[in-house]
Amino acid sequence: MNAEIVSKLEESAKVLKATTAQADLIAKMAAELLACFKRGNKLMSFGNGGSACDAQNFADELTGRYERNRPGLPAVALTTNTGDLTSIANDFGFEFVFERPLRALAKKGDIAVAISTSGNSANVLKAAQAAKELGVTVLGFSGETGGKLKPLCDLCLCVPSKSVARIQEAHIAVIQILCGLIEDGMFPDAPKAH
Repeated sequence: MNAEIVSKLEESAKVLKATTAQADLIAKMAAELLACFKRGNKLMSFGNGGSACDAQNFADELTGRYERNRPGLPAVALTTNTGDLTSIANDFGFEFVFERPLRALAKKGDIAVAISTSGNSANVLKAAQAAKELGVTVLGFSGETGGKLKPLCDLCLCVPSKSVARIQEAHIAVIQILCGLIEDGMFPDAPKAH
């Protein structure tokens, strides 16, 4: 078991190290997010499965706090309202579960964070396309090539791996980094919480 544990940790570290090649792209994402919040707009995040959890984590770090005691920022995960998700899936189809709430809530100047390890999740693609139509900036989080999601994004982080687990680990690492950069940029004088 120890050899397997070491192997997986080393694989994860290798993927994270390879992701450092996208530091400029991550900095551009941070700049887009800061500009969004400074003009009073909001973030909407979405994805399926583990990516839904990442979407929720992104939103909760911003509405709550990451490391600083500061005011909350307007961020919502489109993955959390079970009434919306189940009624839309039942009445229209699962591919519409993020697109319909995004169309209802989004305004020009907002940011949509579309998360799909394959880059090919139909419901994520529909919401990203809707965001583009509404003048909403799309930040994508995907794996390897970015799949069909990449061309729908203004900026797309493509984690250099085929492993869903390694891609998700890199996504959450970058999301945490972005949360720190946002806090530092928006509230540089706010005290650290811990």
